[in-house]
Amino acid sequence: MEATLPPTEPETTQDPDVFPFATWGPWVAIGATFAALVAGLTISLPFIVIDGGDPDDFTLTTTVAIQLCTAIGFIAIPLLLALMPGGGVRAALGRLGFKATGLGKSVKWIALGTVSYFAFAIVYSIVVGQPEQDDIAGDFGPIPLQILMIAVIAPIAEEVCFRSMLFGGFRKRFPLPFAALAAGLVFGLLHYSTGWSAVPLLIVFGAVLAVVYEKTGSIWPAIILHALNNGIALIALNS
Repeated sequence: MEATLPPTEPETTQDPDVFPFATWGPWVAIGATFAALVAGLTISLPFIVIDGGDPDDFTLTTTVAIQLCTAIGFIAIPLLLALMPGGGVRAALGRLGFKATGLGKSVKWIALGTVSYFAFAIVYSIVVGQPEQDDIAGDFGPIPLQILMIAVIAPIAEEVCFRSMLFGGFRKRFPLPFAALAAGLVFGLLHYSTGWSAVPLLIVFGAVLAVVYEKTGSIWPAIILHALNNGIALIALNS
């Protein structure tokens, strides 16, 4: 008499319960980051072409449109990647770090991240000199629009792309220091257009944001810290 085996259930992707929440590795993360950049550029091309293609002569509408298209690429590609294992949008958002976390833990790591970054910035300015950065805030016109683009949309989009997706993928294989610095390096280098002397600061800032993300287990504190930093910079530029 043959023994019958119980029916087997189809295999499902098991999301990790602890950090990192990403279900992809470093090479996929790098490729997806490149895809996010290309996607943003591609959907902004019509605005660039219509406005003549010269960045120095872009209208306010074109400048805002390019920023929004870039943000769409930075959010859409990570979301598509996170949707691939299945489970729907809620599961995908969890893989990107959109999870609840304690208020005390968030405040603690936002404060530690802020102190660490500003301490490095002070030492850097003493040793190397004050970094020179282009004032891109004025390109966004009225102050309310500057706040929306620089202190709201940019932090959300960049954290999803560079921390949730890129750092998350690196962290699947590498220890925290290397993964944070590697993701920070990409983040800093992609901001070279604002001024090369500021790139080291942005690399460190990106690494700090990665640590805040991991230690809190949520991408929200990193978004808040990023928004606070951009908001302070915006106030300084407009004062």
